Amino acid sequence: MAVDPISLEVIKNLLISIADEMGVTLQRTSYSPNIKERKDFSCAVFDQTGQMVAQAAHQPVHLGAMPASVEAALQKFGTALESDDIIILNDPYMGGTHLPDITMLAPVFQENSLIGYIANRGHHADVGGMTPGSLPLSTELYQEGLIIPPIKLGHKGSINNEIVDLICRNSRTPDERRGDLSAQIASIKIGARRLEDITTKYGINSIAEHMEAILEYSEIITRKTIDNIPDGTYRAEDFMDDDGLTEDPVKIQVTVTIQDDQIHIDFTGTDKERPGCINAPKAVTTSACLYVIRCIVGEAAPANQGCLRPITITLPEGTVTNPLPQRGVAGGNVETSQRITDILLAAFAKALPELIPASSQGTMNNILIGGHHHHDHTPFVYYETIAGGMGGTPTKSGESAIHSHMTNTMNTPIEALEFAFPLRIKQYAIRKGSGGTGLNSGGDGVIRDYEFLSPARVTILSERRQNPPPGALGGGDGQTGQNILYRSGFESFKLKGKETLDVAPGDIISIQTPGGGAWGKPE
Repeated sequence: MAVDPISLEVIKNLLISIADEMGVTLQRTSYSPNIKERKDFSCAVFDQTGQMVAQAAHQPVHLGAMPASVEAALQKFGTALESDDIIILNDPYMGGTHLPDITMLAPVFQENSLIGYIANRGHHADVGGMTPGSLPLSTELYQEGLIIPPIKLGHKGSINNEIVDLICRNSRTPDERRGDLSAQIASIKIGARRLEDITTKYGINSIAEHMEAILEYSEIITRKTIDNIPDGTYRAEDFMDDDGLTEDPVKIQVTVTIQDDQIHIDFTGTDKERPGCINAPKAVTTSACLYVIRCIVGEAAPANQGCLRPITITLPEGTVTNPLPQRGVAGGNVETSQRITDILLAAFAKALPELIPASSQGTMNNILIGGHHHHDHTPFVYYETIAGGMGGTPTKSGESAIHSHMTNTMNTPIEALEFAFPLRIKQYAIRKGSGGTGLNSGGDGVIRDYEFLSPARVTILSERRQNPPPGALGGGDGQTGQNILYRSGFESFKLKGKETLDVAPGDIISIQTPGGGAWGKPE
């Protein structure tokens, strides 16, 4: 089948449907509320060379980084991969993001000819490490949990259960890990079967031609969009509140150079890698760049690696945006990725002031809780990211109480949370007035109060507790967030943005998330 506009659209949507069905399978067969309820997972399809050609509308920070996982696997195994093999990995210095994000990928063949690859990534609520949830205030990667380089989990359809046993033994919640890993395997098998089906229908050469045509189409649309941006050099910088171990702010700086239909993004000037866990692996920084480019290009271009072909990126080694092994990266994936997005948008706003919104909340407000159920002493680990305010745009006010930018998860419904964990939600409300004021106001954050029914250890990884989300073009800043501990429900203590602490039954932690910045001066 020759490539034409109709066939291109058909094959594009068939490939996207494969990623969608993989995601549905993963969600419905998973065990943990983190995957089943929050949908903290992503799925994608790759061509014969490992280029991402299609993805579902899952997590931006996963999807932009997943090609690096495929690349790491192919570098290790090359042509040694066979039909029904499955590779598993989570190493942030070999294509991963942070250790709880476990990636599986598999080659897909038809009559011994490689069609492409399918992959998924799921955030596991605990993979070991020094604190429950595996996102500790660490000083090195080894403290964050079990590190998995690219290895064969499955070979010719047979799963190596000893690897599954090893992963589960390193987790505080082994049964949940086993269930979620099985769900990922099921998702991989569904994806492989569907890719085989469309190849049987259209032919392997036709599918390969259409995959390349899809990448080229995204590249063409991206180049046309860039060509309409005024040429020039645009700089921006912003600061992380701290690294969790020291109180020093951490600068991230970017210079965006636009010339004709190409963009160069340079992070020179960014602070050196930090002792704390906010270092963002190269794959995460690249993922944020792809996300911002996708936002500017819009939906006309299919979401794939073709969008990155006109983009070059300079990432000096040994910085917060490209640390050297084995720096801690637990918070880099969730928090630093948000700040990288903020400064990239701020730089592009100087070229496109009538397109780019003000800053959104700029944090994922991670909370991790681990302990034992009071009735039978079985272990539990709970993880959630919490919504906040989006920045005002040139045409309308920002949305309130919503996940933004590098996260696209849902909340954990109160009913599911209280059923699965010894926790009670005392308040869940919009934080009125927390968005910046201006021509188009910033969205409001939320208040989420957790009461503990059994002793637990809590880790909070949050940002924008010191530096507010800035407004744009004269718009007001959003309010900073705050974390408050109420001992036995009465005596209150203001917590740091990044902190690990022990709580007792009756204690309450209130997470109050930032609002978004406003766009434009008030009329």
